[in-house]
Amino acid sequence: MPASHDLKGLMKFLARDEWRDCFEEVFDDHFVPVLDAGDMEFDELAEILGDDWAMTLWGCAFEDFLTQDFDVEGGNIVDEYLKRRGWKEGAQSKAYMKALRSSVMSLYEVSDVVPGKSLMARDIIRGGDPMPVSEGTATKTLKQWDRVAVRIVPVLGKNVFAGGLLPFTLQASENLFDGLRAIFGKRNSKKLPVPTDTELQATASVFTLSWLFDTLDRAMGTDLPALQNSDGDEIVFHDVRFPLASGVTQKDVAVRLNDIPGLSQENAKFWNWLEDKPKGRSKAKQAEGLSLDTTMDNGFRVLGNVELKGRFLHLSANSAARARRGTAIMQEALGDLVRMPLTEIRTVEQMMADRPARDAEPTDSDLPLEIAEQIVHQFMDRQYRETLDQPVGMLGNKTPRQAVNTASGRKKVAEWLKYLENQSARQPSPDDPMATYNFQWMWEELGIKDLRG
Repeated sequence: MPASHDLKGLMKFLARDEWRDCFEEVFDDHFVPVLDAGDMEFDELAEILGDDWAMTLWGCAFEDFLTQDFDVEGGNIVDEYLKRRGWKEGAQSKAYMKALRSSVMSLYEVSDVVPGKSLMARDIIRGGDPMPVSEGTATKTLKQWDRVAVRIVPVLGKNVFAGGLLPFTLQASENLFDGLRAIFGKRNSKKLPVPTDTELQATASVFTLSWLFDTLDRAMGTDLPALQNSDGDEIVFHDVRFPLASGVTQKDVAVRLNDIPGLSQENAKFWNWLEDKPKGRSKAKQAEGLSLDTTMDNGFRVLGNVELKGRFLHLSANSAARARRGTAIMQEALGDLVRMPLTEIRTVEQMMADRPARDAEPTDSDLPLEIAEQIVHQFMDRQYRETLDQPVGMLGNKTPRQAVNTASGRKKVAEWLKYLENQSARQPSPDDPMATYNFQWMWEELGIKDLRG
């Protein structure tokens, strides 16, 4: 007896000439625009993305094909197959095929994920209340507020995912909505009318293409967002090491450091290098990417750190411009107490590659989990509280507190918060301090907890 969702018999039926030709038409709709743009064949696409994704993509086209009627004998392959070969299939297999026959690809936001069992899925395109889905495999990797393009089909009283499931990033979602607006939207309108099931059924290839263009961009090396500091400089970490001159002690250097107006001493060997005066972030500079900086409780931004380690003074900064500026300040203030510095430079990608694996054996120097969690959560509390009053690119460079003053802004803020939650949850371990952070207070403080779902 075939498995309940086994489509092998239907796929063998596809080998018939009339159905093979029909499937090629659908296949071309899903892939030719991408293949032509990249001057490649489908096999090359599989080499870039991997065989598993290639099979999933093929499945998306095949499921679309199952819904269509063609000008051939039988009209639809599911109808014809069940008429001729249905006696070979079990009740669940036939129910699954019939459900696929009338299925619709849409974009869903998932929540209430119970790994290995179920989740709730809210249709972002057609609206409506979230629906329960019985799902074993995908729930082991999906996180709260993930977006997926998939067909949800009823089979013997339960909603299940079809095989062609594509995880959508925010950028892929924007690509999709741009494509759907071009098809269904009114001229000069950014609003997407709610399409009927029939209309949406006819646009299944737009989902595949939106996912592919986004995924290929990231697969070709552009997956990291642009990272910059609040000055608009690219994030590149600089460690400038000044050797202490012969006979000079750390105390000698500390006395000079304490005379530098921009340095704030944390302890005997560590100083924060602060800006001259607090100021707001530049909206124009933030618009192009994610901004990374630290701000003190008094509103001053941290431009770098200065630390005494053994026979070296270390200046750390997150951009080349800040490193040059800090080096000049140190050399002017310290004079002959230090020698010519050496600089180590590391990009974000190099920093990530150098991180130890999360499943590595813990060392004696590792913090206990509960202490690490407390430290990380306190840091995130401070960072996110500051962010509520700072411009955010996803909100049109408005602060979250400003954005929630309009209905459209409230929706954008809700999407932004879901994005933050989702990224925080995507850690290899569910016990990671980032994964256990609770964003509930932000929803409540912004007055939009009713939009959390």
